[in-house]
Amino acid sequence: MSVGLLLVAHPGVASQYGALIERLLGRLPLRLEIFELAFDEPLDAALPRASAALRRADGGDGVLILTDVYGASPSNLAARLTQLGTPSRRVAGMNLPMVLRVCNYPDLSLDQLAQTAVSGGKTGVILDHA
Repeated sequence: MSVGLLLVAHPGVASQYGALIERLLGRLPLRLEIFELAFDEPLDAALPRASAALRRADGGDGVLILTDVYGASPSNLAARLTQLGTPSRRVAGMNLPMVLRVCNYPDLSLDQLAQTAVSGGKTGVILDHA
């Protein structure tokens, strides 16, 4: 069993991260699902489809939900997903270093993987002095 990964974001964002990760790594080391929330789509209308994506992502040890912008509709939808009963953690501010870091540690627990995501997101942002 393992933790699954669900990317919840605005249209085009999560699918591009998913394709890029697959291209860079060659194969995905954990179960990955993508859910992109259409602009102006009511959360209540999207929740059943997002819930199905959450269940598909669950590898038996819960799901790490990465979302793009904290407080935006995809993040709010992700917050609702964490209350549905499937063990899950939400991390907002998704960036490529974050997703790569998560994919490089597929054997971690859900809580450890959430911390790894935050660490990867922070350490992947560098101010160049040039």
